[in-house]
Amino acid sequence: MRPSITRFGGQRPAYYRQSVHWGRHLAKAEICSGVCGFNTTVEAQKDETGQVELTIESDCKTIQRLAAVLTQVDPYREFTYTGEAPLTFEGAAEHCSHAACPVPVGIIKAVEIEAGLALPADVSIKLSKSDKE
Repeated sequence: MRPSITRFGGQRPAYYRQSVHWGRHLAKAEICSGVCGFNTTVEAQKDETGQVELTIESDCKTIQRLAAVLTQVDPYREFTYTGEAPLTFEGAAEHCSHAACPVPVGIIKAVEIEAGLALPADVSIKLSKSDKE
């Protein structure tokens, strides 16, 4: 059940925006990676076999290399560490040099939403540094 829009001051939050791809719905993640300044857009669409097809566009060269090899995934492999590692993380280990890059997690979140394994809700990490001892 979706939360009432009155909870959000009459406005639907950003994650309620739906994209349409060839007349069908799809999950979309817009990822702002932080200090590097690179932005990535992920579109995930489940096909008739239950696999999720990915379209990944990014300003980042390493994510572009990941996108070239990560075009389709099994959502049940992606959302758990049980058994084989997620293909997204295997590809990220090979193509993305920054271990703290949020893009691989954003890809998996889009896959989960498209496969019906998670609800579309924004995630956040707030970072700060203090001079206190």
